[in-house]
Amino acid sequence: MYDPSMRVLTVLELLQVHERLTGPELARRLEVSSRTVQRYVARLQDLGIPVESSRGVGGAYRLSPGFRLPPLMFNNDEAFALSLGLRALGHLGLDALVSGALSAGLKLERVLPKDVAERVRDVEDAVTLDPTPWVIPTDPDILQGAAMAIRSSRRVAFSYQNHAGETSRREVSPYGVLHHDGRWYVVGHCHTRNSVRIFRLDRISAPSVLEQSFVRPEGFDAKAHLYAHMPFIHEAHQIEVWLDCPLEGARKKLPHSRVQLEAFKGGTRVSCTRDHLEPFAAMLLGLGIRLEVVGPPALKDVFKTLAQRASAAAHSP
Repeated sequence: MYDPSMRVLTVLELLQVHERLTGPELARRLEVSSRTVQRYVARLQDLGIPVESSRGVGGAYRLSPGFRLPPLMFNNDEAFALSLGLRALGHLGLDALVSGALSAGLKLERVLPKDVAERVRDVEDAVTLDPTPWVIPTDPDILQGAAMAIRSSRRVAFSYQNHAGETSRREVSPYGVLHHDGRWYVVGHCHTRNSVRIFRLDRISAPSVLEQSFVRPEGFDAKAHLYAHMPFIHEAHQIEVWLDCPLEGARKKLPHSRVQLEAFKGGTRVSCTRDHLEPFAAMLLGLGIRLEVVGPPALKDVFKTLAQRASAAAHSP
């Protein structure tokens, strides 16, 4: 048997999602009669929920303008998705939101049914999210400001520090914000350089949203632009290595972004930039492929250090 009170709450949830719904539409969704829908609506009105109804042709139910309640019901999948998403914020470089995520998680737990809350806690206790060492912390306020500027189609101005530590003032029409490989990026037209550029959010300071508006190019794909230009984004080290592996094999083993691959001397030449060499060197070793380091010399030093560690581990008691 279904619980009538849950059906009443379902009516409320549907009215929050849709601007207006007719009685027959609600009856079809709930698999009840139109008369039963009228009873559910009357029950909501008795509880003080401002449900308005219009009679005649085209009549429908709707909530009074401006009235909103937080979601009242979560199934197991929805509750788990929310809980896991809150915990993942710290692993996206948004460390400043961790305390807020913890508070939101506690509030979520209080409104969940007991059995759902227990299942969520069971999964949380069993699942561990281990942050990668190359995640770069990012100011959530800068991320939110960029998103607001994109939504309102307004230019932004900010100070930007490039890979060499040089700072310049930029004015940009932002087209999109993306998270990739532990970093947040904004892609947009830089009016200072008169070209589409990619900026790391952690290198932005003193941002402001300007009054000037802009029109985003039709069909512009910020993600595709980021991936196409990732190998040329300036970071601390310019890397080039040769893999004793055909190009197709290398493409299956290496990420499709942030590296440039080309067939060379019977193998594959890999070109990319990285701020941190050790994680990249360890990843290359994990491929199980013979390789040669073309540059930089610092990468060879990293491999020597890893070799010494491996040798010490191999000869440990």
